[in-house]
Amino acid sequence: MAEQKATNVTWHDHAVSKAERWALSGHKGAILWFTGLSASGKSTVANVVDHKLHSLGKRTYVLDGDNIRMGLNKNLGFSAEDRAENIRRIGEVGKLFAGAGVLAITAFISPYRRDRDAVRALLEPGEFIEVFMNTPLEVCEARDPKGLYKKARAGQIKGFTGIDDPYEAPEKPELVLDGTKPIDELADEVIAYLKAKGLV
Repeated sequence: MAEQKATNVTWHDHAVSKAERWALSGHKGAILWFTGLSASGKSTVANVVDHKLHSLGKRTYVLDGDNIRMGLNKNLGFSAEDRAENIRRIGEVGKLFAGAGVLAITAFISPYRRDRDAVRALLEPGEFIEVFMNTPLEVCEARDPKGLYKKARAGQIKGFTGIDDPYEAPEKPELVLDGTKPIDELADEVIAYLKAKGLV
């Protein structure tokens, strides 16, 4: 992960505690980390979960892979090093959201376990919810909404996850979703989990 380059910096504690921010929100903050292959349904389910939670009066925000790469992380490519830094930055942003009493909902391929585990380590137990979109590669390829698998198979995209770059599935995710099921059903599974854990 990234080394500390800035010197002469000091951490400042806030006058308002995390517990006080959560109390104002009316619920705890956390990161819902959707991971899976491209076209597995991560962003789609994440956005439906966001909509459903918002309608329940919960404070949420979706951090989407493509959107983040068009702003905060636009200087990063898709090498292993850049992927790691992409996830590190999102983890830090998600931690800020969670601390503020927001349910940060992320949708990133995040193919490497070590990077996801490093984000988990930033948070307190129960604040990182890894949601694995378990969608078979052939289903993702059949969907291919951006035409990326077709380009990868044709050799036009190098280092594409699931084709010529690995995807390391989570070993102990909090939730495993069957990406072939209806989106609404999957979103409801996520919300049922959050309710069961007292997060909403």
